[in-house]
Amino acid sequence: MKVKVVIIIFFISNCFAKCNAQQEAIRSNAAKDTVYTYRRASADGIGKFYFGREIAHVMGATGSNWLERNNRQQEENTNLAIEKISLAADATVADIGAGTGYYSFKLALKVPKGKVYAVEIQDELIRFLLNKKSLLRDSIVEIVKGSNISPNLAPNSIDLAIMVDVYHELEFPHEMLGAIRGSLKSNGKILLIEYRGEDPAVQIKALHKTTVAQLNTELAANGFRLDYRGEFLPMQHFLLYEKR
Repeated sequence: MKVKVVIIIFFISNCFAKCNAQQEAIRSNAAKDTVYTYRRASADGIGKFYFGREIAHVMGATGSNWLERNNRQQEENTNLAIEKISLAADATVADIGAGTGYYSFKLALKVPKGKVYAVEIQDELIRFLLNKKSLLRDSIVEIVKGSNISPNLAPNSIDLAIMVDVYHELEFPHEMLGAIRGSLKSNGKILLIEYRGEDPAVQIKALHKTTVAQLNTELAANGFRLDYRGEFLPMQHFLLYEKR
């Protein structure tokens, strides 16, 4: 019994030590950070702010059923969104934060002579993507393991990078946008599909919605300017940015 008590005490002490070390690392990074600011986290945020916007928690792999829900087309009109994405048959597209590949494999139909990189950082979702690719006998989509600061794509290789309800969850938006910019060709563009933060009727948690003004500010700081603003979707902005 004494041995068990000692082990439990050691385990608790070790957990506290790790937590304290993590908090100290956050405080240290906050003190040195010139890009982000840090405050107490809200219920849905990570306590890290970019141009005044708190970054939202990443939706984990447990949310994959929501991404594949039967009424997604009805709610979001995803068919129209994909129809509005203009691509040459041989284009190279990066679906960053691909999740279950809901968009990736549909986009593959638009580029029969091209390539779609489904970029994901969560191992469980990467396994899901690989299984889906196998079931569909797909030859266009390539699954790529990204990181929280880079999609890990070759420089000057992408015609279009898209993020569908992903941008607001990027832990390092400044670094990620820089890496995406480097992977885009000289005339490459980035498409953000994000829930409308200006619209209280859009019943999505506040940190998982964004405004055009906020996105324009953040993208401009990283070398992009708004090329096209589409407001034809029921719940989301359709924002296409080009390199400045």
